[in-house]
Amino acid sequence: MEYTNTLEFAKKLDATDPLSYLRDEFHFPEINGKPALYFTGNSLGLQPVNAKEYINEELESWRQLGAEGHFQGKRPWFHYHKFSKESLAKITGAKPNEVVAMNNLTTNLHLLMVSFYRPNRISYKIIMEAGAFPSDMYIIETQVRYHGYDPGDAIVEVKPRKGEYCLRNEDIIKIIRQNAGSTALVMFSGVQYYTGQFFNIQAITRAAHDAGAYAGFDLAHAVGNVILKLHDDEVDFATWCSYKYLNSGPGNTAGIFVHENHGQRTDLLRFGGWWGHDEQKRFLMEKGFIPMKGADGWQLSNVNVLSTAAHLASLAIFDKAGIKKLREKSVNLTGFLAFIVNEPGSDQISIITPANPEERGCQLSLVIHKKGKEVYDYLTRNRVIVDWREPDVIRVATVPLYNSYEDVYRFGNLLHKALTV
Repeated sequence: MEYTNTLEFAKKLDATDPLSYLRDEFHFPEINGKPALYFTGNSLGLQPVNAKEYINEELESWRQLGAEGHFQGKRPWFHYHKFSKESLAKITGAKPNEVVAMNNLTTNLHLLMVSFYRPNRISYKIIMEAGAFPSDMYIIETQVRYHGYDPGDAIVEVKPRKGEYCLRNEDIIKIIRQNAGSTALVMFSGVQYYTGQFFNIQAITRAAHDAGAYAGFDLAHAVGNVILKLHDDEVDFATWCSYKYLNSGPGNTAGIFVHENHGQRTDLLRFGGWWGHDEQKRFLMEKGFIPMKGADGWQLSNVNVLSTAAHLASLAIFDKAGIKKLREKSVNLTGFLAFIVNEPGSDQISIITPANPEERGCQLSLVIHKKGKEVYDYLTRNRVIVDWREPDVIRVATVPLYNSYEDVYRFGNLLHKALTV
């Protein structure tokens, strides 16, 4: 698409956008009584208008049915974890039995590593990207220590080349190959939270398997953002949160993927819980953990119904839009943002997110070379909600569900004004 940095051009794109109606499905925050320009869906997605309806339906079931709501009502609570499966499968490129909504991301990753990080004296290393989100760093560090290994030896971090922000795929593959035989797990994010780089999940997974290791992914910034093919790419496991691009509410329920190659194995070690036990025998209250087949076998407790109701509300919007159409708009919308940021005379800004649309989602990370915090503060004063990351990065997410081309144009106009104030 060829872009023009004018309001007229932005409005023309919005007028012909087949997904523009989705904007009305969300509540926008207001600043001083006026709607904000919101570009922080990479941190917390906007509230779906229908979320209140979904939650109220469960409150009514609770009020009218009490405990009978587990087996009666519009969405019986006993089966609540099943109601999101079809939607999550489409979003993640999985089979319904390979996904389940549960817990939160950090808890899920610890639980999955019980099964997929089984180190021994020969094969014990974990390969990950340097500068991963702190949760991943802390999880991997403590898992390694729990098994009696030194993080300085057992954790291999892949770092960008000198002077670069993003990782080169060939460097990732090279380090995996160099550590073949001694690596138990390759653990990466899907989209890197700081740079916005979308990693080559298929290539990383294949290299991990060739090296005799499992491949797992933290998809917090990838799910609902990019096209995922977890089943076909033969990813072993993954987990994600739902409060960013899935718009399910602050701290809301997360989800996991376990490839059916592993999900059908009842002998695979894991921590057991009542809701992961065979549902046909669950109420017999007997000893002996028998895991459910598929990802369900990693569940611990029954579903938090009220929060998951909000999750279902958002997933209903994804079902309506379709992840492929959303991705198509995302590429164009983010491309428009990149075009505006890179306007001649914009040497005070560098985009550190890959220029190739195949290597990024809808987030662009902007390095502000001079007075970055002042630029951020100017944007904030002008009702722009973006994300500041030390020491000099502003993260901007153009979410195709609710951001418009006019939003992007107006942001770009304010950004360039901020650079001259």
